[in-house]
Amino acid sequence: MSAPVRVQIFGQTYVIRGELGESYVKKLAAYVDEKMRAISDATSTVDTQKAAVLAALAIADELHSAQKDRSDREELLREQAERCLTLVERALKQTA
Repeated sequence: MSAPVRVQIFGQTYVIRGELGESYVKKLAAYVDEKMRAISDATSTVDTQKAAVLAALAIADELHSAQKDRSDREELLREQAERCLTLVERALKQTA
């Protein structure tokens, strides 16, 4: 287990323990803090719990969008690879 990492999120201090590196934990905490502050500014809310839930939803949306984009790209690459394989197979048959 790594050394505990102290971070600030939305004005509160948290001590994070785990296997992740300190710089990565701080980067994640800064990202969550940024999301919570943006939501707080946009909705004029100061309720930490509400800001946290809305930030979690926004981050979940980003994750799911990224996963869908990745899946779409993988499918496109798979289709292109199959077309290339078909072309190679045809070319090999013609030269045989």
